[in-house]
Amino acid sequence: MLRSVSLRDYMLRHPATVRSDATIDEAMQVIVDNRISGLCVVDEAGQLVGILSELDCLRAILGAAYTESDPGRVADVMAKDNLVVAHPDEDIVDVAQDMLIKNKRRRPVVENGKLIGQITCRQLLEAVSRFQRKP
Repeated sequence: MLRSVSLRDYMLRHPATVRSDATIDEAMQVIVDNRISGLCVVDEAGQLVGILSELDCLRAILGAAYTESDPGRVADVMAKDNLVVAHPDEDIVDVAQDMLIKNKRRRPVVENGKLIGQITCRQLLEAVSRFQRKP
């Protein structure tokens, strides 16, 4: 049985990030190089300003190919409205349940306005695996 623990213990610290003025090509390279499905978008102060998924990039690239135009910048396609974030002291079970309800694979972790981490389905699965190994 999974017992509740602090998100801080399982979050990915220093997640891969990109700035909103980066090109889609630059962001895609970060995604590919890190073998991840999306990025947190931050400003120069480390404040979270958006989320960019690999699907956002794919949509931008295919749209640009169709219109024979430049795919644009991260700011043009990132999710920036109604961002749901977690606090590092939240209960990991509560966050996992909310991620399932909202059908989201990742949740940025913000403390004092700054991005300090991210929790993803992979970290949640690792946490469950650790709990199952304990007596």
